[in-house]
Amino acid sequence: MLAKQTTALLTQLRTLLKEQQLWQTEPPAPELLQSTEPFAVDTLEFHQWLQFIMIPEFEHRLQHNLPLPRGFAVSPMATECWRGCWGERRQLILTLRQLDELFRE
Repeated sequence: MLAKQTTALLTQLRTLLKEQQLWQTEPPAPELLQSTEPFAVDTLEFHQWLQFIMIPEFEHRLQHNLPLPRGFAVSPMATECWRGCWGERRQLILTLRQLDELFRE
């Protein structure tokens, strides 16, 4: 059940990123994906982190039956990053909040 809900939320997140023209066709340079900072704030925009780090990590774990992370909060970062355009990013933030709730410890 958790895997199915997670997959649905990741699909919704991907769709919303594309609809809001935040989905990139080309990945960033590999070295930019190697950041050790939370949300790769030193090398990526938040939407890039979602697309190129978070979503692939969750999908990898789902495909290989690996444990999913627990006790994280992504929606506060989304709220902070998209301050001033909350209206247009509302659905993205709410979808991330649903993910946070799903994996709350």
